[in-house]
Amino acid sequence: MRTDDFDYPLPDELIAQEPAEPRDSCRLLVLNREDGGVEHRRFRDVIDYLEPGDLLVANKTRVMPARLVGHKRATGGVAETLLLRRREDVDALGHVWECLVNPGKRLKPGAVVEYRPGGLHAPMSAPVVLTGEVLDFVDDNRGGRLVRFTPAEGLTLDEAMHRAGHVPLPPYITKYEGDPEKYQTVYAMREEHSAAAPTAGLHFTPELIQRIEEKGVGWATVELEVGIDTFRLVTEDDPTQHVMHTERYHVSQEVVDLVHQTKEAGHRVVAVGTTSVRSLESAYDPEAPAWRVPVVARRFEDVPDSAKVLGRGDIVERRNATTNLYLMPGSTYHVVDALITNFHVPRSTLMMLVSALATRDQIMSAYQQAIDQRYRFLSFGDAMLIR
Repeated sequence: MRTDDFDYPLPDELIAQEPAEPRDSCRLLVLNREDGGVEHRRFRDVIDYLEPGDLLVANKTRVMPARLVGHKRATGGVAETLLLRRREDVDALGHVWECLVNPGKRLKPGAVVEYRPGGLHAPMSAPVVLTGEVLDFVDDNRGGRLVRFTPAEGLTLDEAMHRAGHVPLPPYITKYEGDPEKYQTVYAMREEHSAAAPTAGLHFTPELIQRIEEKGVGWATVELEVGIDTFRLVTEDDPTQHVMHTERYHVSQEVVDLVHQTKEAGHRVVAVGTTSVRSLESAYDPEAPAWRVPVVARRFEDVPDSAKVLGRGDIVERRNATTNLYLMPGSTYHVVDALITNFHVPRSTLMMLVSALATRDQIMSAYQQAIDQRYRFLSFGDAMLIR
């Protein structure tokens, strides 16, 4: 297996520059893993492929205003900072963040950047609402830095970041000037923790979610704080040499119980997006005790104890845990049975993740059909159901 095996030619004109309106009007490619068959539908038709008793699990994380553009105090030069995650292990108050900075080579420890409302276009005379001092290197090759932020007097750090920051659209989206709320899911939580959106969820509307629940399909949410490393390309020729950075996630006991009920009744767990996959599969503990029941059983409580076999391997609750799970062909899915996802960047870990659920040949064939049919790709693009 080589990284080149997950490459494909993506025409620039197929990279979506704005979201579909309404959200659920985008196209949906349905891939059947049993025979490799493909159907072409609209996203609102996803309900036709869900059965009563199935469970949808989505990532409820919200994107923070993580893109800060300021000026270096020493020279006045422009400096851009992308917030990745708080480092409470360095500063319990949460003022130290792991960031990507640009230009990285010129921002050494001790450098100070000043941020103003309005960012790059703010006049130098505008009040400074936030300053950031570079403390240390995290990954010098990629511009990774530890930065301590200090808000202006009278502001909390979150208030200052909201005044100076912007929702960070991916770099391949260059023409969108619409409502930044379109880069949030309709079910996102109030607290903001992610540097990027869980984009498979962007296609859902409140009305579609209501119709799905009325059909008898369950709806549950996990939380994974999406970092940039989820989407970055694999540069190594051998993909097994790629190192995944960690992301924080949370899977509640309520979700664990719903997964158990769904599986025990013979139904499917359908992940909404690759971040939901990584949350659920990261919560699987191969050493945890688990009940095994006969396949013909429809309800766990109706199975006599004599027919229940205690085995090993089960999903368990995870609170404020971290994961660097890296799924690729050869990996086993223990929790997720089907996946709603977007079309991903060539040579990315996400191409490998979806190829672990289906097969690499099925995925590459489906992607070629999507290109031939002029589907819209990446974050604001169309969707895919792997069933």
